[in-house]
Amino acid sequence: MAKPAEFTDANFETEVLKSDLPVLVDFWAEWCGPCKMIAPTIEQLAGEYEGKLKVGKIDVDVHQQMAMKYNVRGIPTLLIFKDGKPVEQIVGAYPKPAIVQKLTAHL
Repeated sequence: MAKPAEFTDANFETEVLKSDLPVLVDFWAEWCGPCKMIAPTIEQLAGEYEGKLKVGKIDVDVHQQMAMKYNVRGIPTLLIFKDGKPVEQIVGAYPKPAIVQKLTAHL
């Protein structure tokens, strides 16, 4: 089963912005409780949408450049990118059905 990719400031352009597939990016941090709450959902989505959606995580403590560029103020923040542009933002630990509903609109 597919695991979420590890996105970094260095690989963000190649992995996310130039992706042929829509991309779900989880902006998170190790100390963030709600981030840990949605981590299993992010893992499930990576497996369930393999081939239709790229799923990955970026640690905002380590890779602050992308968090600043995309105005991530609170975490967890999920951004959905399509054709190199953010098309949807979900802030907070949403339940899986709510995340799936937002994702489906962009697949």
